[in-house]
Amino acid sequence: MDDVIYRDMANGWQESMLEKNQTSALKHRDFWNSAVKSRWQKPWQARQKKTAPLQPNDLPPLPRLLDDAGAASLGRIVKPTNELRMRCTEFDGEGKVTLVNGAFKKSELIAKCGLLPRDLRKIDSASLPHILVRPSAILIKILHISCLINHNRVLVFDAYGTTDSHTQSIFMYDLEGKLQLREGRSAGSLPYEFRALEAVLISVTSALEGEFEGVREPVVQVLRELEEDIDRNKLRHLLIYSKKLGTFEQKARLVRDAIDDLLEADDDLSDMYLTEKANGVTREEDDHTEVEMLLESYHKVCDEIVQASSNLVSNIRNTEEIVKAILDANRNSLMLLDLQFTILALGIGVGTFFAGLYGMNLKNFIEETDFGFPLVSISCGFFCMVAIVWGLRKLRKVQRLSMWGESGSLSPENHGRRGRGSWREVDPQGQLSGENRVDRTVRWKQDQRMNKMQEGSNEAL
Repeated sequence: MDDVIYRDMANGWQESMLEKNQTSALKHRDFWNSAVKSRWQKPWQARQKKTAPLQPNDLPPLPRLLDDAGAASLGRIVKPTNELRMRCTEFDGEGKVTLVNGAFKKSELIAKCGLLPRDLRKIDSASLPHILVRPSAILIKILHISCLINHNRVLVFDAYGTTDSHTQSIFMYDLEGKLQLREGRSAGSLPYEFRALEAVLISVTSALEGEFEGVREPVVQVLRELEEDIDRNKLRHLLIYSKKLGTFEQKARLVRDAIDDLLEADDDLSDMYLTEKANGVTREEDDHTEVEMLLESYHKVCDEIVQASSNLVSNIRNTEEIVKAILDANRNSLMLLDLQFTILALGIGVGTFFAGLYGMNLKNFIEETDFGFPLVSISCGFFCMVAIVWGLRKLRKVQRLSMWGESGSLSPENHGRRGRGSWREVDPQGQLSGENRVDRTVRWKQDQRMNKMQEGSNEAL
């Protein structure tokens, strides 16, 4: 009985070991050898699998692909195409808001408004200011405003999520008020598209003026403080404000140039009368006085802002140059003071040299005389003063500068040398009637030549 039990246990242990070896062999088999071996053993089966068409059963099953639980898997497999859309607010012909944060396809805008794809690309990107005139629309991209103007509709493209959203909201209120003004053309009111354009220009110029005032006040304050005291922190603040002012000046200059480019194009100015085009009224190419006067007024405002910012930038540059000159002068003064102390130390060193010689333990028989000590003391003081005076005179000569060289103007000792003199030494030259500057210069040169010839003849005599 025990033998049977032991035999069954041994057989079970052998079977378990065999299964374990087979499992490990499957895990660690050589796939390359097995694939090559199967190809060499059954080449016709490999060729058949390669050339046979795919069957529906060959694809792996996708369980629960189309049911509710597999909706996420379907979304991962089938990706919808994202159509390009632009969100905007629409104003109708009476100035009322008909659509807020509406989405329009770019293809629809291009087809309805007669635009080009690159026109809408200028709105999407933060590019240079543009005022584009098309046959049935005016496309504007200036600072925080991006809008499309038709003869009876205005589309203001949204800029939510940016720092200009508040300014754009104020612009929408102003635009709504401008578009709702309904007066007869005899009263001198502007057409629909020009009222929208005027609202855009008012918002742009107001934004520029507000930004300029925000930059100008701290700059003027720092410049006034620098006139009283030159401090490192003030110079650092001036550098920061000058960078901001330079950026603003470039922005205002680009806006002015955009309006200037539009004023230079007569065909674009005549094409801006969209209401007359819609009513079938034709206009000559040079008949655009109304819109030209409108653009000229706001071009003048932008030009004044640019000129004011340019003047402020030039004031900053002049202040920086003056500060540099003052700092250079202070540095030169410190260097001069250091040289003076060095010269004094040199003079004292000369005196101590003689005193050291006198104090050596050598017999010089001067100490035996009654006048030895006064003689040595006076000699040391004399040589010390000579060294100091000589050094200070050399320093004063180096310190003296002139725009015309070391000796300045034409002095008596170098009068005969060839060089340039000061403008104060040039005799005033009278101007004859009907004589221009070139003739006066030629006559002055001839007089100088004659004077030199007379001086040479006098020296020969």
